[in-house]
Amino acid sequence: MKTKRLLFFILLAVNIIFAQDGNPTDYLKPEFHKGRRDALRAKMPKNSVAVFFANPVRNRANDVDYIYHQDPDFYYLTGYKEPHTALIVFSQNQTDSDGKQVNEILFVQEKNKQAEMWTGSRLGVEGAKQKLGFKNVLTSKDFLDLDIDYSKFDKVFFHNFNDDYRDSSRNKADLYNLINTFKTQVNFEKDKESPMVKQIKTIIKATEIENSANVAQRIGEVITQFPEVKEDEEIMQYVEAESNSIRDEIKKQLIKIDAKPEEKNYDTRSLSTYMAELREIKTAEELVLLTKAIRISAQGQIEVMKAMHPGMSETEIQGVHEFVYKKYGSEYEGYPSIVGAGNNGCVLHYIENTKMKVEDDLVLMDLGAEYHGYTADVTRTIPANGTFSKEQRAIYDIVLEAQNAGIEKCQVGEVFWASNQAAQQVINKGLARLGIIENENVKHNYLPHGTSHHIGLDVHDPGTYGPLAANQVITVEPGIYIPEGSDCDPKWWRIAVRIEDDILITEKGPVNLSAEAPRKADEIEKLMKKKSALDDFKLPKLD
Repeated sequence: MKTKRLLFFILLAVNIIFAQDGNPTDYLKPEFHKGRRDALRAKMPKNSVAVFFANPVRNRANDVDYIYHQDPDFYYLTGYKEPHTALIVFSQNQTDSDGKQVNEILFVQEKNKQAEMWTGSRLGVEGAKQKLGFKNVLTSKDFLDLDIDYSKFDKVFFHNFNDDYRDSSRNKADLYNLINTFKTQVNFEKDKESPMVKQIKTIIKATEIENSANVAQRIGEVITQFPEVKEDEEIMQYVEAESNSIRDEIKKQLIKIDAKPEEKNYDTRSLSTYMAELREIKTAEELVLLTKAIRISAQGQIEVMKAMHPGMSETEIQGVHEFVYKKYGSEYEGYPSIVGAGNNGCVLHYIENTKMKVEDDLVLMDLGAEYHGYTADVTRTIPANGTFSKEQRAIYDIVLEAQNAGIEKCQVGEVFWASNQAAQQVINKGLARLGIIENENVKHNYLPHGTSHHIGLDVHDPGTYGPLAANQVITVEPGIYIPEGSDCDPKWWRIAVRIEDDILITEKGPVNLSAEAPRKADEIEKLMKKKSALDDFKLPKLD
């Protein structure tokens, strides 16, 4: 499909929702999920099987659980939103006990009137067949007794287990029992590598040698957050290597290790790579939903710009964003909302949002709507009083220039980290020009994070981090953070700026899907002078 036609299709479809029975009808269709299973099957080697499990139910407090959120891989492949379930995908047809040919089986919660009175309707076996398009559906209880000889397969693929689920005394076919049964069936031994270690090694294996130094630097920045990464010998050798050639040898060694035959026939690594390869390239159907999530998030930024005043609290600002999301039919936030005024903006993942008055500070707002599972990631930084101060404007303009340089690098075939390098160079020059650092080659911590990641069903969607390809959607989010007490003139203290947009990669160049939310300082100040629909919304005092 040509880029113009694709974009027209997206922009047209984001505004079309028909709700005949009160529910949205623009969810992904069963044909989409089947196509994704077929695409996975095409990547799997002959005589192999892949097994997926749903996300666990998370307890919030006592007998109250968090709102359930399905495992993104599981939803991507099935469209099924309920817990305590499993999916088996075979590379080739198998003959079941009835002599029927099957290449996949979905296991679902059985219908239960008593349970459904408390937690809502279940699809059950027949519902899964009718609404999800599966031909072979059994109950989760059937999974416990299913006689599959996994030893006959050359490879059994599954994600390593985090073992973060509870054993429910009320449900003998809960996730705990499903996974423990499967572990016994495949003679599972716990993988020594954590998901983060595996993810980093996947990135190393996909990194071109000329970009290895930059990737090593980015890996070094996450080590403090993940102790298990620091304990991995290969990763630390890569980070501490003194040349590209040494890093290239480590990369080759990791690839060689993956190629070695294992004593066990199961594989807890390759499935992550298969799913990353699939999910980093968005289909037309996915782009419709992802674009809608992004446009909703941009509208949230616009409404907050009009409603903002110095007397607002961080929580109130968060509430306006999320109210806009709900008005557009967004079910959830894609991640905890970040609203940081002044020095709070210097905390990258500040989610407390407890400051009672934002006063004359800059307010950094990093929020994203989740629409039908797909998550936006849009950040704007605005002056609470409607006008940038001289110092605020100086920092803001550097970040905007850096972002523009990064977006320009979002071209098909370009290395994934090119955007980050371009943005970092602009920021280094800008900070040196203002005297905040001595020169542009000085190492500093005013931009402590990379500028890009994939988005989709996860706000940090999986990807191979190889060269950019058409129909990927990535963020470009440079920032400058100068916390109180920094080694520079105090006039710069408490200034934090991040500008983040969601960029569609196309053959004709980058498309900013969140461009509706103003980015230029003059445009932000102009919009902030407009009347807000919330100006006349007053609540009685409770004092």
